[in-house]
Amino acid sequence: MTKVSIITPCFNSSRTIRKTIESVLGQSVQPFEYIVKDGGSQDETLDIVEEYRARFTEKGIRFLVISEPDGGIYDAMNKGIDKAHGDLIGIINSDDWLEPVAVQRVTEEYDREHFDLFYADLRIWTEGESGELKEKLVKRARYRKCPVVSRDWNHPTSYITKEMYGLYRYKCEGIHDDWDLILRMRRDGRTIRVRNEILANFRLNGASHERNFKKIISRVKDRYKAYRNNGYSRLYFFECIAMEVAKFILG
Repeated sequence: MTKVSIITPCFNSSRTIRKTIESVLGQSVQPFEYIVKDGGSQDETLDIVEEYRARFTEKGIRFLVISEPDGGIYDAMNKGIDKAHGDLIGIINSDDWLEPVAVQRVTEEYDREHFDLFYADLRIWTEGESGELKEKLVKRARYRKCPVVSRDWNHPTSYITKEMYGLYRYKCEGIHDDWDLILRMRRDGRTIRVRNEILANFRLNGASHERNFKKIISRVKDRYKAYRNNGYSRLYFFECIAMEVAKFILG
């Protein structure tokens, strides 16, 4: 049976992490293990996480909590990957949550034909001042040889084999290290599978969506660096700008 590990990196996430954890517990096919990599939270995050230990134990899901300082979200992901024992590894951040069939669908696809990377459609939400969530759009997943654009890919729906994570890690160099890893896998001809079904939900906030001019310029440069480091044309600079314009409009 294919074993799936799910990792949640978090830091001071007490406001949102319950929804993330509940989505892992609510899977139609349960994961093999759930790993929470906390960066040393100073709020109630760890207390909330520990409230769920008994429920994971009752379901027979391996439950591991690691709380220690790290070098940021990608370092936290790498540390979680180091501790994972599943055949497939998915990462869902503490602002986001899974659809109930996520683990079922990814194991069905993998059992049908093995892949190195899998991803699917994503539902994007905005949050009002009082905390209410409103559906913004569905971001469809695609795989095409040209153009190679990050808007075709959705990190919260992604699952990569443990074997591949033995060859590829997040570089911890910038905000788009995840896209850089995908580009490296594409460059090396790894097997990629895409499913057009919504398997995760993304809350539109965080460092990748700060509407600050300096932050926007920094993100454009970082995304562009990922393209250039993997052999893509300088014309992709315009794609990087277009992505930031789209995020600005979405709010």
